[in-house]
Amino acid sequence: MRVPNLADSDADDARLMRRALALAARGWGRTSPNPLVGCVLARDGEVVGEGWHEELGGPHAEVHALRAAGERARGATAYVTLEPCAHHGRTPPCADALIAAGVARVVIAALDPNPVAAGGATRLRDAGIEVTTGVEAAAALELNAPFFHAVVSDRPWVTLKLAVSLDGAIAAADRRPAWLTGAESRREVHRLRAGHDAIAVGIGTALADDPSLTVREVSAPRVPPARVVFDRRARLPLGSTLARTARETRTLLIADATSADAERAHRIDALGDVGVDVWQAADLDDALRWLRRSGVRSLFVEGGAGIASALVGANLVDRLIMFHAPVLLGAGAIAAFSELPPADAARAARWRPLRREPFGDDLMTVYAPPHPSPT
Repeated sequence: MRVPNLADSDADDARLMRRALALAARGWGRTSPNPLVGCVLARDGEVVGEGWHEELGGPHAEVHALRAAGERARGATAYVTLEPCAHHGRTPPCADALIAAGVARVVIAALDPNPVAAGGATRLRDAGIEVTTGVEAAAALELNAPFFHAVVSDRPWVTLKLAVSLDGAIAAADRRPAWLTGAESRREVHRLRAGHDAIAVGIGTALADDPSLTVREVSAPRVPPARVVFDRRARLPLGSTLARTARETRTLLIADATSADAERAHRIDALGDVGVDVWQAADLDDALRWLRRSGVRSLFVEGGAGIASALVGANLVDRLIMFHAPVLLGAGAIAAFSELPPADAARAARWRPLRREPFGDDLMTVYAPPHPSPT
């Protein structure tokens, strides 16, 4: 008879939780403001049922997994990426569903920080079910970073994305719009857009590129992300794509409250007349807090150099995503962070790489800031 090995058990827990995390990610763009959640039911290390939270208002991951497992759920171990809910919301408590199904053990990656939904682990233990927490916790926290951030912060979770050349530039010296990255990278950017509440650019990018800031080439999100323009002097043209489509897709513009003149006031009124929601902010911090009050919990910023430098300089970036294209743009090119003050190379804070992934000939790197961002 083989004696159970604790190391084998731990490896099984990690393996099955990674599967649950992969399932959770399938809900990308469909569950907000709910988190992404996956669940795997297993007996003796073999999967008997699995599921994920597919759509806001629909059954939670645990319910999908229990339905798939049927009677095989009795005596099984449930691997859940977030603590099963213990409250009646849009659906009944998942903790109660697990208890009723007769699962013997529940492994949880991360506890729910929302006091309304939390308490599932305690309810499961009170029912005599063994509960283990913290398995693959770091990955679970990263997967739902905007969700966890929203519980403790009054500003959105900010992801800054930049496409840069090998020499760190976002545009060539002639300033003419051109793709640096390939089709694979651009498709990934659209996928990333779909998982955020809003997509933002600075006015320089809005004027140079006339972007639509919509999700294309991938499955549409449940709610189209809002579009945000950081535009201190309210220069966004009424004939721009963003202004012309403001009544079709929510469009917000953040102007500077510290300066005022009749011409700018007229432009703000005109933008409001075509459906652009304008806020006059005292500074970036004020702007982000207004966005959060407006329902934006996660903000995907796509540059350019001015807004990128401002956000990084104010320690307001939670994740930095760099797509490096295998090209050199040379002298006169616009550096990604050209408006940051100079730093001492020996003392410069080091951003922490979290993940690297190739997309065609390009390389994507995800960085965490060198220090915690203020909430």
